[in-house]
This record gives sequence, C-alpha cells and structure tokens, in this order.
Amino acid sequence: MSFEFPALIILIVSFIGMFLIIFRKIPVLLRLPEAIQEPPKDNFLLKLKEKIKNTPTFQSFSTGVFLQKILSKIRILSLKADNKTFIWLQRLREKAQKKKAKENNNYWEEIKKSTNLKGRKK
Repeated sequence: MSFEFPALIILIVSFIGMFLIIFRKIPVLLRLPEAIQEPPKDNFLLKLKEKIKNTPTFQSFSTGVFLQKILSKIRILSLKADNKTFIWLQRLREKAQKKKAKENNNYWEEIKKSTNLKGRKK
C-alpha cells in the first residue's frame, strides 16, 4: 500500500502531462504538409537491379535458404566459441584445484614443522 499511492500519483501526473503535450502539438501536426514522395531513383540502379534479378543464378535465389545458411553458420561459430570458452574454463578450474591441493599440502607441512620446532625448543 505504501508504494502504490505514490506510484498512482506519478501515473496520473504522467498521463496528464502526455495529454497536455499532445493537445499542444495537434495544431502543429495539422499544419504540416502531406508526406512528399521521393523522386524515382536513378534509372541506372533500377536497370542494374533488374539485370541482376534476371540472371540465371539469381532467379532461383531464395532468401529463406540464404537466411538458413547464414543462421546455421552463425550457430556453428557460436558453438565453437562456446566450446573454446568451456575448455578455457575447465583448464582454469584444474589449475585452481592443483593450486589448492598444493596449498593444502603446504599447510600440513608447515604445521608439522611448527610442532617439531616447538617440541625441540623445550
């Protein structure tokens, strides 16, 4: 309840602000001219596009098949990257385990040395 009331006030004030902005901008929007159509592009580009479409290799071109090939290649690359990072992570974990085991062995050796030293001093 404590968060709902301020949130409700903010929501109402936001809606009022939006309506005020829209109400102020409606006359400006009405005065704007209709969308101007762009002049046709160079005939050279259109002719080139048509020639490319009419070549035998591109007549059988399918965007769906092209998209499938691109996505499968991206998937393969991501799987290779995932495999490589997995190998790196595995090596790092092995190094950390070896380091921890070595530190653990050193710990017990240090305790043995310290107990031997205390026993000899007496």
